Amino acid sequence: MEDLLSEYPVIIDIPIAWGEMDALQHVNNMVYFRYFESVRVAYLEKINFLGLADTAGIGPILASTSCRYRIPLSYPDRIRVGARADRVEGDRFFMKYAVFSEKHRKIAAEGEAEIVAYDYRDLVKAEIPEVVADRIAEVENNA
Repeated sequence: MEDLLSEYPVIIDIPIAWGEMDALQHVNNMVYFRYFESVRVAYLEKINFLGLADTAGIGPILASTSCRYRIPLSYPDRIRVGARADRVEGDRFFMKYAVFSEKHRKIAAEGEAEIVAYDYRDLVKAEIPEVVADRIAEVENNA
């Protein structure tokens, strides 16, 4: 398992809840985006981008996200969800996610997201603050 998530510097554990399954008895497709959101927030907290939004008014906003489903998940199971920043470009950075099933011992889904720096005071895109880009590089280099 460590090999499958080794390139993800932020990993969270989540138990699958009974209520996340749909009528076909597997985790509903939209729930994966909640998993991605949870690990994305953990990553943003690790690089203190959410804190910067409070002090400087510049924070992250989700521009796009996608998911590639590999195997269905169902209750009971525990998953480990990993996140990493793939690249930083001016006013945005790109993330990759992986959902690992402990029951199946394999990757159940992979995702991507585009995160844009946003000036919440002026309501416009902003450049990624240098301190955030530096924190991303530090987190990724220490992975």
